[in-house]
Order: sequence, then structure tokens, then C-alpha cells
Amino acid sequence: MWIDDDQCYQALRTRDVRFDGRFFVAVSSTGVYCRPVCPARLPKRENCRFFASAAAAESEGYRPCLRCRPELAPGDASVDANRRLARQAAEYLDAGAGDGESLAALAERLGVTDRHLRRVFHSEFGVAPVEYVQTRRLLLARRLLRDTGLTITEVALAAGFNSLRRFNTLFRGRYGQPPSAWRRAASGRRTSDGELVFHLSYRPPFDWEALRDFLAARAIPGVEGMERGQYRRTALIRRGGNVHRGWLTVAPGPRNGLTVTLSESLAPVVPEVLVRLRRLFDLDAQPALVAQRLGSLAAARPGLRVPGAFDGFEAAVRAVLGQQITVKAARTLAGRVAASLGEPLDTPFEDLTTTFPEAAVVAAAEAETLGLLGIIRARVKAIQALAAACAEDPMLLSPAADVERTLTELKALPGIGDWTAQYLAMRALSWPDAFPAADLGVLKALGETSAVAVRRRAEAWRPWRAYAVMHLWFGGQENKTP
Repeated sequence: MWIDDDQCYQALRTRDVRFDGRFFVAVSSTGVYCRPVCPARLPKRENCRFFASAAAAESEGYRPCLRCRPELAPGDASVDANRRLARQAAEYLDAGAGDGESLAALAERLGVTDRHLRRVFHSEFGVAPVEYVQTRRLLLARRLLRDTGLTITEVALAAGFNSLRRFNTLFRGRYGQPPSAWRRAASGRRTSDGELVFHLSYRPPFDWEALRDFLAARAIPGVEGMERGQYRRTALIRRGGNVHRGWLTVAPGPRNGLTVTLSESLAPVVPEVLVRLRRLFDLDAQPALVAQRLGSLAAARPGLRVPGAFDGFEAAVRAVLGQQITVKAARTLAGRVAASLGEPLDTPFEDLTTTFPEAAVVAAAEAETLGLLGIIRARVKAIQALAAACAEDPMLLSPAADVERTLTELKALPGIGDWTAQYLAMRALSWPDAFPAADLGVLKALGETSAVAVRRRAEAWRPWRAYAVMHLWFGGQENKTP
């Protein structure tokens, strides 16, 4: 995947935002590594070394820049098989979902040998998974110390360290000072109500209005809402046998980013919340590469993103409910499911009242209970089969899952055809090449009547066909899809 070093230096010279997060530059004369958009004075070419990840730079002894803050860089969406495998593993590790799990167990979960996983991971990030995890935790800790008012103990736990002593030792060893010294030099942000505020970066252009409208039209009553351009929702995250519930808001922010506010109750699961929000808003997209492939199709809205899912199971239920009915009707039914089977939650917002039910709860519900909500029998059967599958395998609808295997498993369930499976690959799996060829909006936008003909035309858009779908929908057909 490596970009030519001369190209990297040119991107650094021009502070090219297209390369932000795709590489990091370390400066031998200062011992510091930066993002390519760093506002600091341009270093001499002979003093620069380029790394594929922050972890690789830190493994060579470089410290993160205090001005551009490498921990805020956007990620890198990928479609190549080996790169995607490495990114799947990284996303799983970033979210902290694999805390305490061996690499062999993670490899088995991803359907490969641990040796192969180590090899492709090192090829992608320049370090072994254990080094990657340690660096990501330390960078998150720096971020929490600087950007929140969490105590040092809370920071250590939220960043994934089970021992405060080990956290202090690793932090001091890596950065030459204890966490307390970094905290004193920073201005932590914690509102009077204990809320936590974060900045999530993206590569411009970013079509916030289109994404806002898409999510607003599909917001599940009681669970999600959009008010004055601010997206907000409730959240339920299970971690290590514990359930964490709370609320969050997202709005446009400064410096090519979004401003995220979390309730204090979500502090223990900050890493997973931020990873989920990056997926939901497709913040790791590479607009320049997408536009290059899609050509004139993307010209009108070059910053259009593919909305992901904050929770894969929630998105899947919403998709099944939306089969052959309007967006508004599906939204109403999803709200009834949340109100009937979800748990009430106190929030500062009148429209946020409950968390969406977990898969196990929906699977265990009486079919009659769902039927009384206005859901037809075939949909009830499909939703409960899907819920049982997700309860058995929580990674089934996660971007860390194998795409082809997941598509096969989904289509083996009752009521899940190719259209629904591909739609979920777009949103729940964040697969940039997903393509629901039989979608009515796509067919109409292309003036075709056959899914076979649509697939043939879409070959030119690989590996970004999911973005092509969004552009076709926003050509006037988006409200025909769930």
C-alpha cells in the first residue's frame, strides 16, 4: 500500500488534506512525527522518514506532534483483500472489543490463521498487532487527558488499561513524562454536567447536508433525532459483561471535523463510541479516489458519503422493516420496536427516550408481541431469525466481519435476499463496493429494468460502487430506499 516517499514529501510540502491519515512523517532532527497537514515549518527532505501508521513511527522512538496531534487524523478506508483484513483487525482492536482476547482467537474470528493475520497486519501498519494496540491506547489516553476532564484513573480505564500502574509506566516510558504532567499542560474539556467533548477529523469535501438529511429521514423515534442540524441518539454498548447506556450528539465542527458530545455514562466505552461514529459518518472516506473512479457521476456532490451504522443489528432491523414500504412507514415501525422492547433512558432531550433493544431481547420476544406492533408475519420471522443470528455471533454485522461470508450467512436467513444483504454490506459492514443492483432507485436513475444490466454498467465504478449508489439515490430516488 505504500505511497512513494517523494509523493509523501510533496503532500507534506502542500499540506494536502487528501493524504491526512494515510501516512505520517517523522523528523529526525526533532524526534517528532506529524500528520502531512501539520502547520509547522516544512522540514528538510533528508530529515524526513515516512510511516504507514502512528504506531510504526512511535516504535522507532518518535513522539507525536503537539500541534497537529496525530491521534486526531482520519483513518483509511480500503478495499484490497489483505488491506481490508488488516483494517478489520485494526477496527476490532481500536474499539477495544477484543480486550483480553488472543491474536489467535481474533484470527479465528476473522477466518484466517494468526500467522497470516500477523503478516498482513505488519505489511499494512509496519508493526505487530500488540504494538499497534499499545500505541493506539496511549494516543487515546493523551487525547482524553487533553480533551476531557476525566481523572487519570478514568482515562486509563477508558483507554483500555486494566492497571493504573502499568498505564503510568508505559506513558512515562513512551513520552518521557507521567500522565499527570501531560494533564497539567492540557486544557481538559468536561462540561459542568460531566459531558465529554471530542473532535473527529475527515478529509474534505464532506457533504454534511446530504448525510444529515439521509439520517434525519430514517431516524428511529425515541432512539435518534436531528434538531437544528445536530444529530443525536441514545447508545447501548455491552463490554466485558457490563452494559453502558447513554446519549451523544454530533454537529459540524472546526478544522475539517465534527464535534461530538457524550454523556458521562459513556466514558468507559469512549473508544468504541468514537469508532462507531467514524463509521456512521464515513469519516475515513477518500473523496478524491472515489471521485476519480466515479467521474461525472460524483461531480455534483463530491463530498457525498456512505452512511454507516452506529449499531449493525439496529440497522438490519430497520432494513428488514423497510422492505417494500416507505421510509416513513419503516421509521414508524422501528420506533414501535424500540418503545416496546427497548429500555427507557433519561436524557436532556425530549425526543430521546429509549435505547434500541439488543439482538438477544428481540430473538427472545414473543412473535405475537412484534405482530401487535403492525409488523407482518413474514417480517417478524425474518427479524427474529436475524436477531438470533446476531445474538449468537455479535460480529456478524460488524465491519470487522468477512464480507463474503456475512453476505452468504445473511442470504441463508428467511426474508433476507440479495438486496437487503447488499444494503447491509453498505451500511453495517461499511463495505465501499457493496451494490444492491435490484434497488428500484438505482434502476430508475440508470434507466434500466434489469439488475443484470445494472451490474454490468456498475463494473466501471469498482471498488467504490456503494458511493455510486448514494449518488444515484441523491439524483432524486433516495426516498425510495430504506
